[in-house]
Amino acid sequence: MARKKQEPETSKKTVNTDAYIAGAGQVVEEPITLTLEKNYMPYAMSVIVSRAFPEIDGFKPSHRKLLYTMYKMGLLTGGLIKSANIVGQTMRLNPHGDAAIYETMVRLSRGNETLLHPYVQSKGSFGKAYSRDMAYAASRYTEAKLEPICNELFRDIDKDTVDFIPNYDNTTTEPTLLPATFPTVLVNANVGIGVSMASSICSFNLTEVCETTIALMRDPEHNALETLKGPDFPGGAYLLYDEQVLDEIYRTGRGSVKLRAKYQFNKQARCIEITEIPATTTIEAIKEKIIALVKAGKIREISDIRDESDINGLQIGIDIKKGVDPDKLMQKLYKLTPLQDSYSCNFNILVHGYPKVMGVYDIIKEWVDFRMDCVRRRTVFDLDKKRSKLHLLKALGTILLDIDKAIKIIRDTEEESEVIPNLMIGFSIDEEQAEYIAEIKLRHLNKEYILKRLEETEALEKEIAELEDILGSDRKIKSIIISELKNVIKKYGQPRRTQFYYKTDAEEVETEDETPDYQCTLFLSESGYFKKITPQSLRMASEQKFKEGDFLAQEIESTNKAELLFFTDKCQVYKTRASAFDDTKASALGDYVPAKLGFDNDENVKFMAVTNDYSGYMIFVFENGKAAKVPLNAYETKTNRKKLSNAYSAKSPIVKIFHVPDQALVMLRTTNGRAMIFDTALLMPKVSRDTIGVQVMTLKAKSTVEKAFVVDEETAEKLAKYRCKSIPAAGSFAKDIPDPDQMSIL
Repeated sequence: MARKKQEPETSKKTVNTDAYIAGAGQVVEEPITLTLEKNYMPYAMSVIVSRAFPEIDGFKPSHRKLLYTMYKMGLLTGGLIKSANIVGQTMRLNPHGDAAIYETMVRLSRGNETLLHPYVQSKGSFGKAYSRDMAYAASRYTEAKLEPICNELFRDIDKDTVDFIPNYDNTTTEPTLLPATFPTVLVNANVGIGVSMASSICSFNLTEVCETTIALMRDPEHNALETLKGPDFPGGAYLLYDEQVLDEIYRTGRGSVKLRAKYQFNKQARCIEITEIPATTTIEAIKEKIIALVKAGKIREISDIRDESDINGLQIGIDIKKGVDPDKLMQKLYKLTPLQDSYSCNFNILVHGYPKVMGVYDIIKEWVDFRMDCVRRRTVFDLDKKRSKLHLLKALGTILLDIDKAIKIIRDTEEESEVIPNLMIGFSIDEEQAEYIAEIKLRHLNKEYILKRLEETEALEKEIAELEDILGSDRKIKSIIISELKNVIKKYGQPRRTQFYYKTDAEEVETEDETPDYQCTLFLSESGYFKKITPQSLRMASEQKFKEGDFLAQEIESTNKAELLFFTDKCQVYKTRASAFDDTKASALGDYVPAKLGFDNDENVKFMAVTNDYSGYMIFVFENGKAAKVPLNAYETKTNRKKLSNAYSAKSPIVKIFHVPDQALVMLRTTNGRAMIFDTALLMPKVSRDTIGVQVMTLKAKSTVEKAFVVDEETAEKLAKYRCKSIPAAGSFAKDIPDPDQMSIL
């Protein structure tokens, strides 16, 4: 123990291998948070940093490894070679298997049409990004090489512009980034899913991106919308131009843009020909959705749909019936199918090893900083080379002033190993210079050679001065970057593929509800059986059939398009339509609502509200003498939710639920024989569905409300002594009130 105390502090941090071996197999309790931090967090960060997200050069590690391998194979020039050969070579940097590497190559290829500016020139079947079923051929059948634009990715990579790291088995090295001369991260789309976060970067037109970068370098306050019009997708299509949405994406890196397919109408064949579709969907998804809508009867204007894609590109043919307006049909299809879709933007990029969501402005700023570092490192590399050469030429100039002395030193030196030291002593030069002088051939000891070397020295001194000037000026470095960006625009710029449409161009066509509408009578039994009966069937019926012990609770005349709200004894409401139930006869039991709508266990129907416009109010009467008035539109939802919790208060057991159009007269009866009639107009409506309501009846001697029912004006006049003009009220003892079933019930 004494020996341990004398050890320095740093020794405590060293790993005690013996202790680990001694503790092998033992179970040690530790907090789950600590376990997650030690085990899951490193895995999560590894996925994010090493696989899922692109870095500021625009590439994920798998992309970079493949392209760098092809570059080292000399595939920037020459002919195409078999993809299998490239895949095999790439495995020296990427050990994740040939299938994963080949899939990466496919997505980078021109043939697959995933990228706006492909990096891989391809020959053979590489599949199509817009088709789920058009698969790519095996790597042994296809050929590839690098596209000319890759010259911009690897420019000056051999001049120490980026860092290199060892590969997985330490047999070679690979770049950590590619010194791309334009912001590739914005030019080509990139999607990745990490652990607990994702990245989705849309593509922009190369010319617009470079022009925006130049403008922002010159003026940081430049409005990117003036030069960067909007995303540009390889599949074309139309994009909804909304400056507010685009500005938010440019500033925050998050947002969503709407895309819609491009079409033309062939009058002779009465066929809509779709030639470009949103980047988020496929031909098969569009066809399947349209076919499903036709089968469901929601679209009746289409007679046939087929995939007409061929070697010339994508095309979907939609034959329409006579008399159908193709433009109106397309507006309908835009609303109901993936022919119009949204592309969600989430510009999550790795910056210095950490994921960061950035807008276009921040991405360009980070890229400019990265590119300035590349240019600075390249300048330092060139400067060191020129300084080294000047150093040698200056030694040459010194010796050429007295060539005879140099020759004499060499001739008088007995051993070859002494030549260099003797030259160093004789001319006061260093070893490197002496080595260079000693290697000069005799044929070069002429006047012409001497003059050329002296001229070269002067030129080198000027070049070094220029390079030093560049290193000391960020403005000049930015000028070089701008010059390179202009050159990229000139060489590789191309017109926009995705055109714009505006809100004023989009006709909002209301989709017709194809549900047939007709009169019907709705029946609900006490135990929850529902029947929808047409007037014809009702006239032919003798009496309603119910299960033994069951009886009719509600009967409402309505239509087939009416919305139904079933309030349950668990304070929930289930929403559906009358059209969801089949027409039936009086002699049938009907549909059991809890089973039809998927009620919770032991949940039963308490009341059914029927509406077409969500007008009127819901009245809830509770045992504690309180009543709540809630507008029916409080249960209306835009998302068509089928189930709503907290439909009414659970503070006190519910006695009765009513749906009244505006106001109604409600009679309450208590367990101790009191009764009162009040007007629902006395209740103030509450927006919150689960309001506890207001006290309507003052209860005495531990009594509770046991019955509640709506009475008409005539009945209320007969029972005028029970009518209250204000609430709360105690009511009167009921002596002459008949049974509710014998009164006029509203």
